[in-house]
Amino acid sequence: MANADEEIEGATIIAESLRDQGVQYMFGIVGVPVIEIGIAAQAAGINYIGCRNEQAACYAAQAIGYLTGRPAVTLVVSGPGLLHALGGLQNAQENCWPTIVIGGSSDEGLESNGGFQEFPQVESARLYTKYTARAMSMSRIPFYIEKAVRTSMYGRPGACYLDFPGNIIAGKKIPRSSIITRPKVPFPPRTFGDPDDIKSAVELLTHAKNPLVIIGKGAAYSCAEDNLRTLIDLHKIPFLPTPMGKGVLPDDHPYCVAPARSLALQQADVIFLFGARLNWILHFGAPPRFRHDVKIIQVDISAEELHSSRSSAVAIHGDIDTVVSQLNKELISQPGKFEFSINSQWWKDLRLKIDNNRKVTQSQIIDEKPMNYYTAFYKINAELPKDCIIVNEGSNTMDIGRTELPNILPRHRLDAGTFGTMGVGVGFAIAAALWCRDYAPGKKVVCIQGDSAFGFSAMEIETACRYKLPITFIIINNNGISFGTDQESFADLQEDDPCISIPPFALTPNAHYEKLAEAFGGKGYFLEDPSELQATVRKCIQGNDTSIINCMINTFAARKPQSFEWLTRSKI
Repeated sequence: MANADEEIEGATIIAESLRDQGVQYMFGIVGVPVIEIGIAAQAAGINYIGCRNEQAACYAAQAIGYLTGRPAVTLVVSGPGLLHALGGLQNAQENCWPTIVIGGSSDEGLESNGGFQEFPQVESARLYTKYTARAMSMSRIPFYIEKAVRTSMYGRPGACYLDFPGNIIAGKKIPRSSIITRPKVPFPPRTFGDPDDIKSAVELLTHAKNPLVIIGKGAAYSCAEDNLRTLIDLHKIPFLPTPMGKGVLPDDHPYCVAPARSLALQQADVIFLFGARLNWILHFGAPPRFRHDVKIIQVDISAEELHSSRSSAVAIHGDIDTVVSQLNKELISQPGKFEFSINSQWWKDLRLKIDNNRKVTQSQIIDEKPMNYYTAFYKINAELPKDCIIVNEGSNTMDIGRTELPNILPRHRLDAGTFGTMGVGVGFAIAAALWCRDYAPGKKVVCIQGDSAFGFSAMEIETACRYKLPITFIIINNNGISFGTDQESFADLQEDDPCISIPPFALTPNAHYEKLAEAFGGKGYFLEDPSELQATVRKCIQGNDTSIINCMINTFAARKPQSFEWLTRSKI
C-alpha cells in the first residue's frame, strides 16, 4: 500500500498512471530529460524496450495498439527526439491505431530563452494527433494520461502526444495524497447501426446480381471475424480482403476472390464495405476500377468517413462486428429473402478469372538461379507456419507478398498500411514478437522485406537481438528500389562520378545484410540458390534466435503483368 504522505517525482506519477491505465509496453530512446521516466516505467512493471531510432520505436508501439486494442507508449527526448517520432505518429494516425508518444521538453518558464533542444513540440505534434497537451500540473498528470489513452482508443482510434517539461519530470516532488487519480479506461462501447439502415442494406442486397464484400483492417481491428464468417458462409457472397484485412477470413476460404481482384471490383453491382476506406488502396471507388453505377453499403466506426470519395447508397455508422451481427440477424429473420447461388454467372466469371490468374502465377515459379519473386515466395511459404504473424514491406516484395503469402488468421499481417510507409517492418516485427511472448507463446514472427525497406530501420536488429526475440527476417534482395544493378555493371558505374552514373534506384549489389544479425549475436545466412532457401527458412523458424536470411533474387525481377497499375504510372 503506497504511503499517502510519500513525496514523489513526476516521472513516477507518469509511470504509475500509465500502468494504472493498462499500458504494458514502452518503446523509446532515453536521455535528458526523460531517462527518469524509463526507469520509473520499469519500476512500475511496464516493459521498456530501448530502440535505436524514435521512428522505429513509434512503429513498434502502434503495432502493439493494433494487436491489443490498447495503446503502448513511445518515449522520446525533446527536440530532435520528437521530430524523429513524427513519421510514426502520422503512420498511426493514418492507420487508425491507438498509440501515445510522451516527450520531454524544456523546463517550464524557459520558453523562448533558447533552452536545450527547445522546439515548439505541442504545436508540431498537433498536426499528427487526435489529442495533444502539455502537462503543467503534477497533481493532474493522471488526468492527461487517462484522456490520452481514452482518446487514442475511442471513436476512430489514433495517435496522441503528451508533453512534459523537464522540471515536471524530475526536480519537484509532491505528496501522493495530492495526486488526482483516474479510473482505468474501459474498452470502447460497441455501437449499433441504425436499424432502418440495416433493413435498407438487406433490401439492397436482395436485388444484387454481382454482390461483393470488401473486408478492411477496420474489420480486423473490430474482431469481426466470427460474424463475417457467418455472413459469408450462409449467403455464399464473394469477398475481397484489403492488404491488412487478409486473414479476417482465411485467404484459402472458398469464397475469397482475391486472385480475381480487378474483375471483382470492376463488375460488382452491390459492395459491402466493412471497415475499409475508399482511398488509394481501393482506387477511390471510382471508374474504371469500379462500375459507375455500383451501390456501396458502407460500414465504418467513423461518421466522417461515410460518403467519402463517392456517395454510398447506404451508410451505416457503427462498430463493424456489431453491425455485421445486426445484418446477420436481419437476414436470418427473413429466410429465403436473399439466396445467392455459387452456380450463378457471377460466380462462374470469378472462378474462371481465379483459375486463369493462378495459372499465370504458377508459370512464374521457375526453379532457376537467380530467383524471381514468385520462386522465392513459393519456397518461403512452403515453410511458414499457418498461424505465424507475417510482417511484409517493400515495393514489389510487399505487392507480390499480398498474393503469394496467405494469411489464415486475423490480425496476423502487418504491412506498410494506409500511409504506405517504408521502414515499418523491423519495428512491427519487434512488437509482434513481444505480443507473441506475452499472449501466444510459441507463435512465430516472420518479417519479409525488400532490401531498401530493411535499410530504413536496420539497426533495430540490435534491439531484437538484445531482447532475445526469435524473429526470422527474410530480405528479398534485388540490389535496389524496385530494380538494381548487378555487380559488374555497378563496378563500371563507380568508375565514373558515382553521384551521376549510379541510378537513383540502385543499391550496393549483393550487400551482406545478414552480417548485422551475426554482429549482435544472431544468425545470418546469405543465399542465391533456390534449393537452399526452403531448408534455411525451416531452420530459422524452428530456432530461437534473431536471424536474417539475405535472399538474392534477379535484380530485374518484377510482378506478373497487371490489368491495372497498382498505384502510380511510373514504369520503373
